[in-house]
Amino acid sequence: MSGPMVLLALLILPLVGALVVAFLRRNERTAKLTALAFSLVELVLAVLAWTAFDPSGPRLQLTSSVDWIPAFGVHFSLGVDGIALVMIALIAVLVPIVIGASWEDRLPEGRTAAGYFSLLLVMQSLMVGVFAATDVLLFYVFFEAVLVPMYFIIGRFGGPRRQYAAVKFFLYSLLGGLIMLASVIGVYVVSTEELGQGTFDWETLAATISDAPLSTQIWLFLGFFIAFAIKAPLVPLHTWLPDAGAEAPVGAGVLLVGVLDKIGTFGFLRYCLPLFPLASQELAPLILVLAVAGVLYGSLLAVGQSDMKRFVAYTSVAHFGFIALGIFAFSTQAQSGAVLYMVNHGISTGMLFLVVGMVIARGGSRLIQDYGGLAKLTPVLAGLFLVAGLSSLALPGTNSFVSEFLVLIGSFPREPVFTVLAAIGMILAALYVLWVYQRVMQGPLRGDALTGLAGGPGAAIDPNSESLLTKLKSKVPDLSAREIGVLAPLVVLIVVLGFYPAPVLEVITPSVEATMTEVGLSDPVTGAESTVGPATGGPEATGQEGD
Repeated sequence: MSGPMVLLALLILPLVGALVVAFLRRNERTAKLTALAFSLVELVLAVLAWTAFDPSGPRLQLTSSVDWIPAFGVHFSLGVDGIALVMIALIAVLVPIVIGASWEDRLPEGRTAAGYFSLLLVMQSLMVGVFAATDVLLFYVFFEAVLVPMYFIIGRFGGPRRQYAAVKFFLYSLLGGLIMLASVIGVYVVSTEELGQGTFDWETLAATISDAPLSTQIWLFLGFFIAFAIKAPLVPLHTWLPDAGAEAPVGAGVLLVGVLDKIGTFGFLRYCLPLFPLASQELAPLILVLAVAGVLYGSLLAVGQSDMKRFVAYTSVAHFGFIALGIFAFSTQAQSGAVLYMVNHGISTGMLFLVVGMVIARGGSRLIQDYGGLAKLTPVLAGLFLVAGLSSLALPGTNSFVSEFLVLIGSFPREPVFTVLAAIGMILAALYVLWVYQRVMQGPLRGDALTGLAGGPGAAIDPNSESLLTKLKSKVPDLSAREIGVLAPLVVLIVVLGFYPAPVLEVITPSVEATMTEVGLSDPVTGAESTVGPATGGPEATGQEGD
């Protein structure tokens, strides 16, 4: 199969799978197996796309394009650079894991596994479309369309406050999308003025809009940036995420915090920086303030959470602050670290979300204070909870450490103050992760979730009672073979990428270097100069001495 066909198949296959699964409502086991089979074939296609991609080749590869709306110069154009490719690969890895983790989920009354899994496959297809689109209007269509399956997943299959969370998620994202639409139209108008004929082709726009006056770029930039900042989410536009993450089913929550949010940070790199380099540099200080605020604010709120799923959501707010710092510090090292962080965050936080879901499935409560001493009953679950937590706090030897380290050392030469402030978040991460782990897994058996199983809420638990321990072990089993199989690939990725991230960085770095060239700044780490003219015309912008 040729490269362009592989990318098209990655887009279409999950839609076909969703349609097939939707017709299997009467046989849930067959529906689950069919959904899993389609997701595994998608993973194989992602591997083929990875092998077909040449990091030393053109920036956009596996490209294909057909006329869609010729009167307005709109094309159904697909292609990937290294950044988009690693995100599509992350989707392909996570979806079969999510399906396996959701195998025994208790769905709300009247809901079927076929309906849930078919929506997951639709969402997979649309997320691939977001990362693969090379026509700006097509990207916008996928950007808005991906809201629909997640809205129904949260609203129909989520927790007690699912309707509120689904509507809040949808309205926030829809508002951001409508603001971005104004800028999409503005980009078309500017291209018409410059070229005599409007276009939505990303490569053409990157060569055209980047020469527009600063004032024009700022207005167009803000339309894209606000939409991406909501999606990312950056403080103070983050408030939809804790509600959506807490009420979404665990599997959907993994895709929400692991992939869907990355559309925002991907948008910064693919659209904000190349299309509006002058505005990106002009507004970078403000964005860095928001990024560092997100690191500190998200970390402090994570420490104080009582709901485990909201806790995971707030850790993501902090991590996205690190990613935004790396992107707008304007160094190849920091941006490579930010993209790697996007991948590693999906792996680490995805695993953390899954193990939290497994705890909740056993105790029936999302509240941290309802648990204690679970390691005595579920030592394997406790061990994997710790692995996920250590990866989330970026312990050396885990995948997240590499990306966080690259962001910090790449950001420091240009933005030392912001980098030092963000580094405080590393200390807070150790605090909130280990604090939650200690309360849930360590110490004596305690908490209403366990006392309820032992003899009713509020019942006294004798931590030295062997009969009680045996009784609770029968009611709170350790991980099953299926659950271990679901988590094992994530553990492997955490360790392998922690010690050998080179295969991913080799794919990412050329695209990041191309982005730095488009921004028009010299790299503060290497001192390499851009081939694009300075953003402000001053010596500081290019690293050259003044005339």
